[in-house]
Amino acid sequence: MDTPEQPQIYLITPPTITLSTFPDQLSRVLDGVEIACIRLALAGSDEDTIARAADACREVAHAHDVALVISNHVLLAQRLGLDGVHLEDAARSVRAARKELGPDAIVGSFCGTSNHDGMSAGEGGADYVSFGPVGNVALGDGTHAEHDLFQWWSEVIEVPVVAEGGLTQELVRDLSPCTDFFGIGDEIWSQDNPLDALNTLIAAMR
Repeated sequence: MDTPEQPQIYLITPPTITLSTFPDQLSRVLDGVEIACIRLALAGSDEDTIARAADACREVAHAHDVALVISNHVLLAQRLGLDGVHLEDAARSVRAARKELGPDAIVGSFCGTSNHDGMSAGEGGADYVSFGPVGNVALGDGTHAEHDLFQWWSEVIEVPVVAEGGLTQELVRDLSPCTDFFGIGDEIWSQDNPLDALNTLIAAMR
């Protein structure tokens, strides 16, 4: 598969969102930039909190014709009318999630830095795999998904790949030729103007 000329943007929500302000913030970003997919990546497991956030984000996402997936909560994805699930246990849950959600749902799998897990996820029915972190992040064990992993994947494997975690302009420039998507979250939400921050990263692709 030929990697597209310019990777697409896969937006990742903050771990906690303020319902009075975040939907408007999200809407401004979606108005300004073409987004391929949004991941609701909330911390915690309180179903009521997650459901309220999902409802608010789904309304904004679907109004802009953008798919919304949720991290890990397969059953909530169904119940809340979301477009699929992003799994964070490498390839272990992919087959079960695909069986539960059916052929039309989006099932993605975060595989850290392991091409073996990525291939297993693809074989299990994942629509995409993500590798990361590619840059320095506070969480994690200090290992990075290197350029060589994305280069190899883009040449050998047809399943689309997402580069995420600690993205900088330099990393975006470096990885643009060999990834299909950039998973962008904290890189922009931690800034005063998320849309400006996103456009700065997008400019580095060119």
